[in-house]
Amino acid sequence: MHFFWPQLERQVRIIGFATKTPAVISDEYFNNRPRNSQLAAWASNQSSEIASRKYLEKQFEKYDTKYKETKIPRPEFWGGINVKPIKVEFWQGRESRLHDRILYEFNDQQWTVKRLAP
Repeated sequence: MHFFWPQLERQVRIIGFATKTPAVISDEYFNNRPRNSQLAAWASNQSSEIASRKYLEKQFEKYDTKYKETKIPRPEFWGGINVKPIKVEFWQGRESRLHDRILYEFNDQQWTVKRLAP
């Protein structure tokens, strides 16, 4: 994973192993979300191209009607990703190009901290 904030000259880079969140945990999280958020999960095929805002609103209304009297189930396609990090690097840019780079690395059941040259 990589998070970059160019205006702040900062970034965080995470290297590790990603796994799909177990269904029971996804269910628990989904069930604790507000009703409108649950409906939006059904209404929006996230990141797919849509024709208009009106289309999205109609989808929302469709699922609102469908689940008016029942508990909203978690969609099969909805869930999370767990990341088990083994390296996390924090970078702070500087005008001089003598950037700060701090690396946290997990080896032998412990974290070590290193400073890296820019």
